[in-house]
Amino acid sequence: MMKHVVFGTGPIGSALVSHLEAASEQVVAINRSGSPIPGSNASVLGGDAADSEFAASAASGADVVYQCLNPPYTKWPELFPPLQDSVLDAAGAAGAKLVSFGNLYLYGPTHGSAITEDLPYAATGSKGRVRAEMDQQLLTAHEAGKTRVAIGRASDYFGPGGLVTHMGERVFYPALAGKKAQVMGDPDQLHTFSYIPDIAAGLATLGQSDAADGRAWHLPNDTTLTTRQVIEKVFDAAGTEPGISAMPRFMVGLIGMFNGPLREIKEVLFEFEEPFVVNSSDFESTFGRTATPLSEAIPTTVEWFRVNPKR
Repeated sequence: MMKHVVFGTGPIGSALVSHLEAASEQVVAINRSGSPIPGSNASVLGGDAADSEFAASAASGADVVYQCLNPPYTKWPELFPPLQDSVLDAAGAAGAKLVSFGNLYLYGPTHGSAITEDLPYAATGSKGRVRAEMDQQLLTAHEAGKTRVAIGRASDYFGPGGLVTHMGERVFYPALAGKKAQVMGDPDQLHTFSYIPDIAAGLATLGQSDAADGRAWHLPNDTTLTTRQVIEKVFDAAGTEPGISAMPRFMVGLIGMFNGPLREIKEVLFEFEEPFVVNSSDFESTFGRTATPLSEAIPTTVEWFRVNPKR
């Protein structure tokens, strides 16, 4: 049995803990408050992951450390690098492998081209640039022999527990209520969405496979549809008539003048204004794992939102 230490218990970290528990692995989770994870028996330590002494103590004895942290969206450039520095050092001190959960902002606009792991880092905004710098730091640490590293990247995600996402509470709760789903950009563009349990399973695979070391991987995704097509499947699973309210760029900018998180989203709105198709074939062919079909993932997510009503 391996010891896994998961920093961050948001939707991805919590799903990863549950996945590892189901595989009878030893798991310790880290969050600020020490609050337990609903439905989990995993040990949870409370503390600030940016505190290097705390992070090193929390990671002590680990075989694999997972970085699933997510500071406030409006403060990524200031807060994210110190968090990663601390966790990277903690994994190195423990002699553990570090698996980092990443996203696709670092590639920048791809103008409809398929998104593969060999694309250059060409982010045009601050959040994309900071993710590029962070991922490069991890790969450099691996190449220098400081810490074994693997990076798992996912697209905009949905699934049980996925509330504050593009395909989250603004889509699933309205679908259950028979109201219009709220989206940004052009809903008729192709857009790859990742499923939270697939992300968790993919990160665990990277943590337990030597073949994953030293590079970034796109975690498995099902067939890419347009945002509208995905939302129609959500409404179908909810048993209601589909309706969509789309917010174009000028409206995002206008409302963003008074809404910090929405103002930040404008930087990456290109993802929803052009085809955004993510290729995960490298991961699938290397590890033999494929994504959960949307026909299964969407009804499962609808049921989670049904039994977890909006507060």
